[in-house]
Amino acid sequence: MRARRFTQIAASGALLLAIAACGSTEMTTSTGASASASAAASDEFGAGCAAVPTDPANKGSFEAMAKVPVATAASGNPLLSTLVTAVTKANLGDSLNSAKDITVFAPTNDAFAKIPAADLQAVLADNATLTKILTYHVVPGRLSPDQLAGTHKTLEGKDLTVTGSGTDFKVNGNAAVVCGNVQTGNATVYIIDSVLMP
Repeated sequence: MRARRFTQIAASGALLLAIAACGSTEMTTSTGASASASAAASDEFGAGCAAVPTDPANKGSFEAMAKVPVATAASGNPLLSTLVTAVTKANLGDSLNSAKDITVFAPTNDAFAKIPAADLQAVLADNATLTKILTYHVVPGRLSPDQLAGTHKTLEGKDLTVTGSGTDFKVNGNAAVVCGNVQTGNATVYIIDSVLMP
């Protein structure tokens, strides 16, 4: 029991260190020029964006999400309640909210529903495995759509590969971006239709 708790604490500590080293408060555009994160483009794309509330007063709207850090923003998005539950169980909310300039591939509720219920419950109960899976969905730096295609090292340590262009992207060959280039206070989010496994 003590060994398992130590593993959980060590994993959380490693995540905090990895997130702290993610980058500066500036982002580099494809032209090499720097721009503040708050000036990031907010041209969301994808059929899944239609499910996001349009009323700016709704905390799940694009406008409201752009004003708060990523974990807080996700908590207001109706597509991401299962992800929010997973992040909360792994105690990663504060770490994600305090990170500087990250890209998050955020699985929808339907993406989690593809996992057999017993398997999902087992992962949610295993903090070390859950942390590993969740940090595999986070990449240092705010990737704009024109920077998205390619291979990117995740906070978990392994690479993920994005293919496509324009508004049509897939992650690791099977997770489609259903709503992309969503801006939050500290992250660019690409909502995907499958959970990525490291």
